[in-house]
Amino acid sequence: MSDQYQIESSFRLWYKPLCLYALHYLGSIDESEDVVQEVFCTLMQKAQTEGYVQLSKAYLYASVRNRCLDILKSAHTRDTVNSLDGTDGIAEDDKELTDRSMEEARMWTAIDSLPKKCRRILLMNKVQGMKYSEIADELGISENTVRNQISKALKTVKEGVRKAVLFLLSL
Repeated sequence: MSDQYQIESSFRLWYKPLCLYALHYLGSIDESEDVVQEVFCTLMQKAQTEGYVQLSKAYLYASVRNRCLDILKSAHTRDTVNSLDGTDGIAEDDKELTDRSMEEARMWTAIDSLPKKCRRILLMNKVQGMKYSEIADELGISENTVRNQISKALKTVKEGVRKAVLFLLSL
């Protein structure tokens, strides 16, 4: 298998979790996506010049973390960087952020797989904080339909996350 193919496969597998991980450091979706793309572009360049690249999960997360810290340093947020850098708790914090980003990525992948109407109702309720009656009024459907759609969506998301975890454990 070529390095380019391996990098592309890793990109598809790790893009969302790495973006969510970077988001915990940077607080900006756009910056987080840029960081992850830069890391993978650097890997592509290394593959072309050196012929070998490191693609482990730990290496990818460390690369994204280091790039985030570089951005924070260059933005003159030394207090934030100092609290993240050089502390004994960094391994625990980093592990927690890694796990949380993976969980969030699995959840959003499962939400993205929902039918359009079901996804919209779920997001109106869980993200926008709308009540069942408000959703029913806005969409011109009954509250019972809203309740059923949300129940269906939550079951599907829970099952999707469970399957993703089982898949990753089998790798």
